[in-house]
Amino acid sequence: MSDPARETEVEARARRGRNIALALGLVLFVILIFVVTMVRLGANVTKQPF
Repeated sequence: MSDPARETEVEARARRGRNIALALGLVLFVILIFVVTMVRLGANVTKQPF
């Protein structure tokens, strides 16, 4: 890995871009898991016998 103190502006911009892409991917994954969980829980709530 490169030393952040000695990297060029192009390398720093590329690293920032990868970090942003990784963060967005993680956020989208969490949202997807949340939505799937809510849909599955909602389906089970409507099927409860009273």
